[in-house]
Amino acid sequence: MFQKINIGSLPKGQRNTICDVPGVKVGHVTLSDGDCQTGVTAITTHNENAFNLRTRAASHVFNGFGKSVGLVQVEELGELETPILLTNTLSVGAVSEGLIQHTLAETPDIDFVMGTINPVVFECNDAFLNKISALYVRPNHALEAISAVSDEFEQGAVGAGRGMSCYGLKGGIGSASRQVKLGNKEYHVGALVLSNMGRMPDFTLAGQHIGPQIEEKLARDESGPEKGSIIMIVGTDLPLSERQLKRVARRTSVGLARTGSFLGHGSGDIALAFTTADPVDIKSRKRTHSVEQMDERRIDRVFRAAAEATEEAIVNSMLNAERVTGRDGNTRYALGDFGELMGDANE
Repeated sequence: MFQKINIGSLPKGQRNTICDVPGVKVGHVTLSDGDCQTGVTAITTHNENAFNLRTRAASHVFNGFGKSVGLVQVEELGELETPILLTNTLSVGAVSEGLIQHTLAETPDIDFVMGTINPVVFECNDAFLNKISALYVRPNHALEAISAVSDEFEQGAVGAGRGMSCYGLKGGIGSASRQVKLGNKEYHVGALVLSNMGRMPDFTLAGQHIGPQIEEKLARDESGPEKGSIIMIVGTDLPLSERQLKRVARRTSVGLARTGSFLGHGSGDIALAFTTADPVDIKSRKRTHSVEQMDERRIDRVFRAAAEATEEAIVNSMLNAERVTGRDGNTRYALGDFGELMGDANE
């Protein structure tokens, strides 16, 4: 595997994952057996009850060819009240049910006092490698993914990324992070992606347009329209308002475009950004709340960090994925199978 690629100029976090943001954890359930190549990935933002202590967040839909749930309320209130779960397109319902079960178990008074639950579940279509119509993912897999969260996690063809494709190669789960200083204090901006988008002829690795060379090596025509999707999650511990988080979410498109995607008609491209700073305690009885936010004149470095971390997360989703054969004998080669084409992108 080629783990070191030169992307951007900002310093990386110690783990170089979204878990460099204090309190953030990631867990997977991977289902891999013949035509079953799928799974669930969970992201938690702190160790407390997510419903009672809510995380400030904002989302942005670049191209809405997708079936995610929960974004309407995130857009309206600027809060997450559950973990973030990722899966395949037709499993959104099952995973939502599992996420609701998890939240009800943690907060049994919801039914009587606090109304309902807004589960946040994102998806991409893994039907090339996974028999998606078989509905292999069930609610218990969502619960298992949440139970498995840790600040150390696998990348590549794991969890929700098991059956995903990226630029005609194997995609999946990828992550990266950048350090940002504000005054004398160090913060982190981390990205996690579920990559399932792009055309092979467009693929660009750290500024090198190597997609056509891979296409030539495979001796097949990959010039069709862009299909698939990408989910881009950005987390930080910087004090940002919901409006500022939306601005950060939009900058993930810079990292995405640098890898070669132009957000085609058939691609669902969605970003969500959250901050672990200044969570919302819904049990507070205060009539007013003071909210700290970063001086906007200093936010450019955060934009750069989001763009760099997203680009590297996409690359890491491919570098860490192995070759996978799934339904009907369909195979996605790994980027690592073409190491000789990476050239000067490696350190």
